[in-house]
Amino acid sequence: MRARLAAWAFAAPLSAYLLISYAYPLYTTVELSLRGYTVRTFVRGGAPFVGLDNYVAVFADPAFRTAVLNTVLFTVVSLGFQYTIGLALAVFFARDFPLSATLRALFLVPWLLPLIVSASTWAWLLNSESGLVNAALAAVGLDPVNWLTSPSWSLVSVTIANIWIGVPFNLVVLYSGLRTIPPEVHEASALDGAGGWQTFRHVTFPMLRPVSAITLLLGLVYTLKVFDLIWVMTRGGPSGSSTTLATWSYELGFGGALPRFGPSAAVGTVLILVSLVAGLCYARVQERR
Repeated sequence: MRARLAAWAFAAPLSAYLLISYAYPLYTTVELSLRGYTVRTFVRGGAPFVGLDNYVAVFADPAFRTAVLNTVLFTVVSLGFQYTIGLALAVFFARDFPLSATLRALFLVPWLLPLIVSASTWAWLLNSESGLVNAALAAVGLDPVNWLTSPSWSLVSVTIANIWIGVPFNLVVLYSGLRTIPPEVHEASALDGAGGWQTFRHVTFPMLRPVSAITLLLGLVYTLKVFDLIWVMTRGGPSGSSTTLATWSYELGFGGALPRFGPSAAVGTVLILVSLVAGLCYARVQERR
């Protein structure tokens, strides 16, 4: 009994933290999405229960299809480039050359900076009139690009910025995974006559799959909820060309004169469900392995 009480005592702070910081906000979001809240009922209470009406309104909104498409493109392209570049850098730094630790520390700077700072920096770099990128294009004789104000380039711009921010995380996790692979495996591969690419393809990469899976899962959850970066750079515009589900949820709840708390919470619940499904798929795959 004493041992059980001690175990519960150690688990109590973490359990309380999870309930307050995760379970209660999740319950509140779902409850908001099932009621017809207005500003008055949000303050005084008494919002009527509307069931799935908020979800129906969200799915029927033409902006929903645009937000979903932008979210898919933004997430898939970001994850693909972040993982590929991070893996290439991890393999490069795994050689342990002079100044390797210093360079790895410098690569962490984009990840350590606050998102507001990173977004403001990229907004300045990609400014149509005074941005450094357009100045470089003009220097080589190319026409300037409206990176943040053109519907054709706004999503590309925020995706590039998000890739830059996410590469250090992939580098750190994948580098740690590479360090856990026993060197004897590579030595045996070399003795069997395998070259560098063959060793990476048939030995290193398969042994790195568990680390790769958790890296992509965490990257997916993080990318789905990216809001600060897009909002600071483009505010989801122009004409919704860079609107994702995260920014659209904020616009519904706080971007207009009449807040739509129910539909906003419904969009947030959709994002939570997508992340939950991804987590369950990862757990299922790991269990089978």
